[in-house]
Order: sequence, then C-alpha cells, then structure tokens
Amino acid sequence: MNKGQLVEAVAGQLGSRTAAEDAVDAVLDVMVRAVVAGEAVQVTGFGTLESVQRAGRYARNPQTGERVRVKKTTVPRFRAGQGFKDLVSGTKKLPKTGPAVAKAPKGSLTPGKTVAAGPTGTKPATKRPAAGPAAAAKKTTAKKAVVARKSTAPATKKAAAVSRKTAPAAAAKRSTRRATA
Repeated sequence: MNKGQLVEAVAGQLGSRTAAEDAVDAVLDVMVRAVVAGEAVQVTGFGTLESVQRAGRYARNPQTGERVRVKKTTVPRFRAGQGFKDLVSGTKKLPKTGPAVAKAPKGSLTPGKTVAAGPTGTKPATKRPAAGPAAAAKKTTAKKAVVARKSTAPATKKAAAVSRKTAPAAAAKRSTRRATA
C-alpha cells in the first residue's frame, strides 16, 4: 500500500478525499518531526517509532573485498506493538468492523500512574509462586542442603586448622588403602 492507497482507505472512513489527505499528511508530518527531534512516537497497540544511533564500524566492500570504515549515524527504527504482532501472526483475529488495534485503556496514559484499575475498580491480580507440594518439596530440600553444609563445617577456628593439617594425611591413607586392595 502506498500513500495514495492509504488516503483512499482513510477517505472511505471519513467520507472526503481532501479531509483524508490532510489527515494522513498531518499525522505523518507530526510523527516525522517528533522522531527528528529525538522523541519516540508510541501508538498503543501499533508500535513505536524512534531514532537510534548506530556506532561506527568496519564493513567489507563486496566488489573489491577491501575493508571500509562506516561512520556512526542516526537512523529511524520501528518496533511493532504486541497487538499488531498478534494480528499479523494470526494469534488474534482481525475485527470485521471498527479499529484493528485497540485503544489504550482509559486512564492508562495519565502520567504518574503505574497500574490501571480493573473493570471492578480493583487492581489486577498478580502472579504468585505455586504453593503446592512441589514448592514445599523445593523449600525442604534447600533447607536440608543448608543444614548438611553447616554440619560438615568445623565449629571453631581451631578445629578448622586441625582438619586442614590432617587432610593430607587422611588422603595419603586412602590412597595406600586403594593401592593394597
């Protein structure tokens, strides 16, 4: 779809080709100006358009094979939103009528709010770790491992020094027992 086809599609919804052309031009102009100014344009459900800097690097000339220096540059980048990705991948059905991407929930674009209220006015449920028998088993095995590590460690500094001194002798006894067996 090119710009003319986009204007025709919008004209079908607005009713006037000149109004549609003005609307498309205005939206594109505002988006381009914002990205050039270094701002990110985020449209909920559609995606984000932003400018990013690419670092300088070395590339290879495919004709001659020689190494060429490429300067750092700033380029526009578009990242599709989750709603758009779901529609393209087919995990979500495209609605027959109305907008293809959903509007942002009311109040979600208000600065300073972190969690939007649910339909009943309560906060959305948060994920909690499973509290079933598997979780209890993990906790008990972890505790047992900690206890086992603590019980094998010497209780005092003096005992630690003695065990360090006797460790080579014990290892030598074990190796002689293996050799004679």
